[in-house]
Amino acid sequence: MEEPDFNWKEFEKHAVSRLINGGELGGKDGVLAPLVKRLLEASLEGEITSHVEDSRPNRRNGKIQKAVKTQYGSISIDSPRDRDGSFDSALLPKRSSQLGVGLENKIISLYSTGMSYQDIRAHLEELYGLTVSEAAMVQITNKVLDDVLDWQQRELDSVYPFVWLDAIRYKSRESGKVVQNSVYTILALRMDGQKELLGLYIGETESSRYWMGVLQDLKQRGLQDILIASTDNLTGFEAAIQVVFPKTEVQLCIVHQIRTSLLFVPFKDSKAVVKDLRMIYTASKLQDAEMALDRFEQIWGAKYPKIVESWKRNWDQLMVFMKYSKPIRQIIYTTNPVEAVHRQLRRVTKTKGAFVNNQALIKLLYLAQKRVSAKWCQVPNNWGLCLQELLILFEDRLVKYPLYLNQ
Repeated sequence: MEEPDFNWKEFEKHAVSRLINGGELGGKDGVLAPLVKRLLEASLEGEITSHVEDSRPNRRNGKIQKAVKTQYGSISIDSPRDRDGSFDSALLPKRSSQLGVGLENKIISLYSTGMSYQDIRAHLEELYGLTVSEAAMVQITNKVLDDVLDWQQRELDSVYPFVWLDAIRYKSRESGKVVQNSVYTILALRMDGQKELLGLYIGETESSRYWMGVLQDLKQRGLQDILIASTDNLTGFEAAIQVVFPKTEVQLCIVHQIRTSLLFVPFKDSKAVVKDLRMIYTASKLQDAEMALDRFEQIWGAKYPKIVESWKRNWDQLMVFMKYSKPIRQIIYTTNPVEAVHRQLRRVTKTKGAFVNNQALIKLLYLAQKRVSAKWCQVPNNWGLCLQELLILFEDRLVKYPLYLNQ
């Protein structure tokens, strides 16, 4: 039943008038603040009435003013009390000054965009009139750590046709010192053509030994086979992959190979060198690529022998993609897909000089990847043709797993 001291028609008239004149629904001095106050107090009244009836001879003991933080601003309410102090509201528990999860979600959302705690605090104060301490915000964002752990330990599909592996570097503090850490990133394409970030792992420096540990963890989480893995040219990387997944074909990134080649070339020759290198990796078949490399050696071998030496040394791994049709070649010839993920993570973390610890780093990266992966909805061009080719070429391996699609 409505109490006579709250005039709903007058509130509606006043609210509409404020909105017409540019007033805000929420935030500091928002239109909804009086209504939220009314609903809160009415709910608390109902709760304490039920409580004292069930705990006689306990009875009411007046009210106390309490400031409550809500997503509509800070609201002062009259909170009821009882004589024996046993009343604890389900809506607003004792010692709680925050209503619901709305404000927590707002703080976590702002934090996931890369905003600092100081910036979030200023934002909440300016828009909502709320003062939230940095310690409280740390406590709120730390609730994400349980989700991080669940995500890191979730079960994976038994087989992924394509996986890209790369690392990105960040600074964090350990024992009072700033150290460089590598975040190992594993991006995969599932059998349905959708991308999935399998994991983010923090290690001191990028090494083939640490990559082997990462791959072992993926295997423990249910991953049994990778058809083709695309990587950079880290020494020992291919060997590390094949220790854990011995049947996996490893494609070295052509783009990385070109970047390495250009380290030896002055600007005046760079366009011509790139043009002649392009004849190698755009060849229609392996024989044509070999002829293009011979031609490149004839033109540039005497001037840039290290380029020729590098291509010949890595030739077998660079040319893995030549076994496949053009749609699959476009997927595996480079690690650009995982580097694109790194660029998006950098947008969120670029304002951070050094993270206070690795926990803060993984917390922000997890939230950032959630925002990034939420936008992944497209499958690669000609995915049906890719899938058909995979089912023909790798039938003996795909038939072992539930995701085998030849039904």
